[in-house]
Amino acid sequence: MKALINKIKALDLNNYGHDFLLTWDKTQEELEATILLAELLRERHRLDKPNLVFDSGLAVSIFRDNSTRTRFSFASAANALGLAVSDMDEEKSQVSHGETVRETANMISFMTRVIGIRDDMYLGEGHSYMKEVSSAVQTGFEEGVLHNRPGLINLQCDIDHPTQSMSDLAMLKNHFGSLENLKGKKIAMSWAYSPSYGKPLSVPQGIIGLLTRYGMDVTLAHPEGYNLIPDVVHLADKQAQIAGGSFQMTHSMDEAFADADIVYPKSWAPFHVMEERTSLLKQGNQAGLKELEKSCLANNAKFTGWECTEEKMQRTRDGKALYMHCLPADISGVSCKQGEVSASVFDRYRKDTYLEASYKPFIIAAMMFLTGLKDPMAALDHLT
Repeated sequence: MKALINKIKALDLNNYGHDFLLTWDKTQEELEATILLAELLRERHRLDKPNLVFDSGLAVSIFRDNSTRTRFSFASAANALGLAVSDMDEEKSQVSHGETVRETANMISFMTRVIGIRDDMYLGEGHSYMKEVSSAVQTGFEEGVLHNRPGLINLQCDIDHPTQSMSDLAMLKNHFGSLENLKGKKIAMSWAYSPSYGKPLSVPQGIIGLLTRYGMDVTLAHPEGYNLIPDVVHLADKQAQIAGGSFQMTHSMDEAFADADIVYPKSWAPFHVMEERTSLLKQGNQAGLKELEKSCLANNAKFTGWECTEEKMQRTRDGKALYMHCLPADISGVSCKQGEVSASVFDRYRKDTYLEASYKPFIIAAMMFLTGLKDPMAALDHLT
């Protein structure tokens, strides 16, 4: 543990800042520090050692979409570090009476050390909302309204899901032995069939936006028309070139799985569908939403063959690729008639997917530690 602390202290974290919104806004050293700190907190928790670095304060969560893993991971992380959790219910606030984002952000922040926001329902809105909250609390702090500048953590937006992708990175580091060992490994980030529609783009975007920075061979696979946000795809390609890896796209799940070291079959809605859905949601057009859902489900049904099966897994490197999923997965014959993954494949990798999820509380705790404390490096000395 002392070695982990020394590694963290040796990294350049002077500009880490109070927000963790997009992984590609962080430097390699800042990402590494987050992973190392998560490992430190995880090991201390395993040894039943306390990680209390805050003596008081709130961790406020704002969930504008349903959540299990991220919600409880946020609460667990806050509690482990010594913060009380307050889950803001906007229906019980004054937001419905015209309270502005700037006002709400300051009113919930008087004794708050960390704010976590999940806002992934509206394309073009979630990340913008988080930046507005960030600006509001920064101004509140500079004007002396707030004694502390709360850290702001993206718990999933329309663009990225950094707590998930960083948890995935921690899992991959543990599985392959180091971040350096990820170079040259092939990951297939693939669309998979789901009997539902409207699933966010942020998980696949988070994966291609993060793992291309580690020299991996990243293949993005989806049926024609199931595109992601173009800017994120362009970013992934650029990062792969810089890191010495590769970024490829294909309309074949079989091609993506060929010789892959890791597979990540996950459903998402097409970019153009999410644009239309956002417009209809803003209008409150329920009839339009029902028609959109009907047409999208019909289109999904054309691609039921996009399922992670035993046959497809045999195409991977030595037939032993690591299966990953952010959960909950659509498991054929279990949670649905036909879905993203066969029951036999999921059951074989169930422990791995649970282990993958287990990194999230510690990743979030690391983000809280580095964004919410006035002097995180000094606080590390309390963990020796």
